Amino acid sequence: QPQLVESGGGLVQAGGSLTLACTASGSGFSINRMGWWMQKPGKTRELAAVVASGGSTTYAESVKGRFTVSRDDANRAVYLQMNSLKPDDTAIYYCYANVFDRIKYESYWGRGTQVTVSA
Repeated sequence: QPQLVESGGGLVQAGGSLTLACTASGSGFSINRMGWWMQKPGKTRELAAVVASGGSTTYAESVKGRFTVSRDDANRAVYLQMNSLKPDDTAIYYCYANVFDRIKYESYWGRGTQVTVSA
């Protein structure tokens, strides 16, 4: 199964930017969808931004126009460029990958990286 390792979280002031990165390691699978989920304080985890293998993207309404998800298939990496950050973007961001292991599709998440946006 894949191991997903995130980097790039931290503390930023409102209006600032951050870039998150995630790399998948392991063998015996191909990656279908890859991206990011977010869990805000006191709330359940929700999709932030995902990119499919064909390049189509899906964004949460709250991040549209401010976040950009991209992937590097050669390095099995996914990125999240976060601009115009708001305090409401404060969350743990989890890398996500939906992979095919020649039998079935399975979803995996990383351990998460904290993003804190101060007012």
